[in-house]
Amino acid sequence: MAKELIKQIKINIPAGKATPAPPVGTVLGPVGINLGDFCSQFNDATRDKMGDVLPVVISVYADKSFDFVIKTPPASFLLKKYAKIQKGGANGSKDSVATITKDQLREIAEIKLPDLNAYDVEAAMKIVAGTAKNMGINIQE
Repeated sequence: MAKELIKQIKINIPAGKATPAPPVGTVLGPVGINLGDFCSQFNDATRDKMGDVLPVVISVYADKSFDFVIKTPPASFLLKKYAKIQKGGANGSKDSVATITKDQLREIAEIKLPDLNAYDVEAAMKIVAGTAKNMGINIQE
């Protein structure tokens, strides 16, 4: 018989750096799962992605067990990383804060493809380009 799902929690956690302290502890503590187990499993699964912020979907079951799915980093995080900036433009598309190349855009789209609502890399590139435009990041042809 399948386990009874009682809650699904979505949280962004830096790869390999989950600790029972906030924000992880404050979000997961009230549902009663073992924070030490979650943190060690998450850190082991994300050691190779150190430095990235990863969205995680945690499914908590009635018997206090859990499992989690690690998603790809947010497009905005990847765009800032590739453009080597701390934050996007305040006025979005009106302010230009950085420029990335078409090849960098393709790399980001390939990373994000599994989590995007797109069938191919070209469609994913359009989605990521829209995010870049709203952040004030230009794409060099």
